[in-house]
Amino acid sequence: MNRRATEAIDWEHAAAPVAYPQALSRMTARAAAIAQGQARELVWLVEHPSIYTAGTSADPAELLDPRFPVFATGRGGRYTYHGPGQRVGYLMLDLNMRGRDVRHFVHSVEQWVVAALARLGVNAFTVPGRVGIWTRDGGAEAKIGAIGIRVKRWVTLHGFAVNIAPDLADFDGIVPCGLAEYPVTSLRDLGKNSDFASFDRALAAEFEDFLTRLGRFAQNEA
Repeated sequence: MNRRATEAIDWEHAAAPVAYPQALSRMTARAAAIAQGQARELVWLVEHPSIYTAGTSADPAELLDPRFPVFATGRGGRYTYHGPGQRVGYLMLDLNMRGRDVRHFVHSVEQWVVAALARLGVNAFTVPGRVGIWTRDGGAEAKIGAIGIRVKRWVTLHGFAVNIAPDLADFDGIVPCGLAEYPVTSLRDLGKNSDFASFDRALAAEFEDFLTRLGRFAQNEA
């Protein structure tokens, strides 16, 4: 994988919080255009007003206090929170040329975020059987990032959410990702650099390796 491949993918940073219905509409339209060969792939980094979203496996009993608007979504997973201080990355990438394997794609996204967090001094990791990004906060395992993916015509939608500096009390209205026994944490709570710009730069620095990981899989598949 070379720099030319990374430059063929658009990156956008939303300058202001984006309403979830607006984001979903734009993401869906862009993914459809990519599938038709009418648009470039896109990494779109946004922030949302406070909301809860329900994935395809969401259990209504895990919506404890609907204090914020709740949106059903076609991504995988259960309930999660989005809001101020959380970086959401929407990935509209074409798996037709990167290996048609959703599980591998999810794992690669996890490793990309783990590598980006390492640049900010966070020892993050994945756990078999638990999708998402984990770290240790005071010795206990805590979730710092969520992953939720949908694939349509082998173009990806949705992506990841990483807690930079949100109000963690806002997660109390749900059982995050259905895992009541684990707390959530953030870069700020871990005492790390907690601004979007630093995290975005770390993501960009690790992006070529992420694409290389996907490309190797596609070559092996062929």
